[in-house]
Amino acid sequence: MAVPEIIPIAYEPDYRTDTIGRFADGQFLASITYAFPEGYRHGEGWEDAKRLYVVLHRFDVEGHHVDSDIRCAGTWREQQQQHGDPDSVLARAEARMAELLDALPRREFRSIGIRPFQLIVDDVLFGLVISQHGGHEDEDDWAELHPDGLGFCDPWNGEYST
Repeated sequence: MAVPEIIPIAYEPDYRTDTIGRFADGQFLASITYAFPEGYRHGEGWEDAKRLYVVLHRFDVEGHHVDSDIRCAGTWREQQQQHGDPDSVLARAEARMAELLDALPRREFRSIGIRPFQLIVDDVLFGLVISQHGGHEDEDDWAELHPDGLGFCDPWNGEYST
């Protein structure tokens, strides 16, 4: 089955899609996620290359991408050095996420439906990207949320795999 024009993403409380929903101007998808820059090869220095991002994507009511607020909170190395500190990388990311979500008027956490989009920030791919994952070279069959690593496919019911 081909990828639909609008891809449903199911709201799942207390899990990977617990910060998605609708607000006064449309829909939103937010996350806190670690990512490596495109083309990075694991090796020495990986602790500095792995960065924690706070991400808020906004969409109109028809699921078209409107804009994104993407900020790096710090590196894996910094988080390990500050673990448990009230100003750790993770604590800063969580505080930023709360600010972004609180700024969405009439916010309601719930399932959404969005169209594919992509952008690059700090050499990291962000977006909902369509690709071929199955055996049919002439038909796209997969949508993956980058850099979160959530995959969506047939039966296109909003559920994802990791």
